[in-house]
Amino acid sequence: MRKLVAISILLGFLCVGCAEKNAPKEVSLKLDPSKVEWFKDAKFGMFMHWGLYSILEGSYNGHTMPDTTFPQGNTWYAEWIKPRLEVPDDYYNGLINEFNPVRYDPDSWVREAKNAGMKYLVITAKHHDGFALWDSDVSDFDIAATPYKKDLLAPLVAACKKYGLKYGFYYSHWQDWEDPDGAMPYWYPWRPDEDFEKYWQRKSLPQVKELIEKFDPDLLWFDTWDWENHITPERRDELIRLVRSLSDKCLINGRICYSNPGDNIDFLEMHDNAYPKEMLDKPWQTPATMQNSWAYHGNDYNWKPANRMLRYLVNNTSMGGNYLLNVGPKADGTLPAPAVRRLREMGAWLDVNGEAVFGASPTGYKMPEGIYTTQKENSDGKNLYIFLTSPVASVTVPDVIAGGCEVLETGQPIDMSVVDGETVITLPNSIFKDDSIVVLKCH
Repeated sequence: MRKLVAISILLGFLCVGCAEKNAPKEVSLKLDPSKVEWFKDAKFGMFMHWGLYSILEGSYNGHTMPDTTFPQGNTWYAEWIKPRLEVPDDYYNGLINEFNPVRYDPDSWVREAKNAGMKYLVITAKHHDGFALWDSDVSDFDIAATPYKKDLLAPLVAACKKYGLKYGFYYSHWQDWEDPDGAMPYWYPWRPDEDFEKYWQRKSLPQVKELIEKFDPDLLWFDTWDWENHITPERRDELIRLVRSLSDKCLINGRICYSNPGDNIDFLEMHDNAYPKEMLDKPWQTPATMQNSWAYHGNDYNWKPANRMLRYLVNNTSMGGNYLLNVGPKADGTLPAPAVRRLREMGAWLDVNGEAVFGASPTGYKMPEGIYTTQKENSDGKNLYIFLTSPVASVTVPDVIAGGCEVLETGQPIDMSVVDGETVITLPNSIFKDDSIVVLKCH
C-alpha cells in the first residue's frame, strides 16, 4: 500500500514537472529597446498605398473626389472612394477581376527609394477595403483571385533585402469593408462588438500572423485615429502579444490604438501630415503625402515641391522624428512621374547633406523659425549641423563652438565669433544661390 502511495506521489511530481515544462511561455509586451535603434537613425522612409482603389484613380460614375454631392465625399483620399462616393459593394469588390499590375517592378520601386535616401519601406498589405496584396490562406479576397495571381509582397521583400532597406506592412486591423463583421466608417451603423470579435478572431489576428510568418517584417503599421473604434485595451494588448510571440524585432506603431496606445508600442504615429513643434517622449514619425491623396488619384495635381518636403524632413529630424513619405503607384504597377522626379530631387540633396540627417540627434536648441539643428558623433569628432531654409545674415547658437564652421556641401569656410557664451555665425549671401536648404557643419 505504501509503495502504491509512493508511486502515486512520484507520478504526481512528474506530472507537475511536465505541466511546468509544457506551460505556455509568458510573452513580454515590451520589445528590447535596442531593436528600435535602426528606426531612430533611419529618419526617412517610403509609404505606399496600392490596391483595388488604384484602378478607379479617385473617380467613379462621373464623380471625382472631392465631391460634395455625397454627404461624406469631401476628401481627396482616393483609397476611401468606396464609402465616400458610395460605390456599390458588387462593383467595388468586382474590381478584383480587373486588378492586373503587369508593369509591377519591385526592384525599380526599391531602387528609387534607396536613391532618394530612404531607409525603409511600408506598403498597404491590406487597407480598409479588405483586399490583401499577398496570397492569404485566411481570405479569398486577395491577389491570388485577380488576373495577376502572383504574390506582390514576396518580391518586394526580396528587393528591400537586396538594397538594404528595412520593410514593413500597413495592416488595417480595425476597418474591413469587405468582411461581414469588419468595422465600417462612422456614418454606417455601429458594428455590434460580438460581431466585430468574430472578424477579429477569424481574419484580423490570423492575417497578422500570416504576415509575420511569411515575410518577417521589421515593422507593422496599424491604423486607427480619433474615431470611436473597437480596439479596446484588451484587444490592443492581444494583438501586441501576438506580434511579440512571433517576432523579436517587429516594431509596432502608435496607431494600433491612437487614443490609447499604451506603454508597449515602439513608436508614435502622428496624424496625417502633422508635424509636432516639440520633442516627444518616444520615437515617432509623420506619415505624409506628396499630393493630397495617398492612393493614386488621376486628377490630384497638387504635388508638393521637393524642397518643401525636405523642410518637413529636417523639421522632424531636428526633433528626433522620422518622415514617412507616401507614393501611390498606378494600378498597372508604375510610379507616377511627378513622384519619381521629386524622389530624385530629394535624393540628390540628401546625397551631399545626408550626413546631417541620418543617425543625427536633436540638440535641444531653441532656434528661430525655419532654422533647424542636429548633432552627431562622426570619425572627425562631434559635429553640429545647422539647416537654413531661407537666406539670413547671421545665426546665433546658444553654445560655444570651439572649432570651425563650413558649408557642408561645398566646404566653404564660414566666419563665426563667440560673444557672451554664444556663437554668432555670419553668413555671406553668396551661399544662398537657389531655394535649396543650406546646411552648415560646425565642430
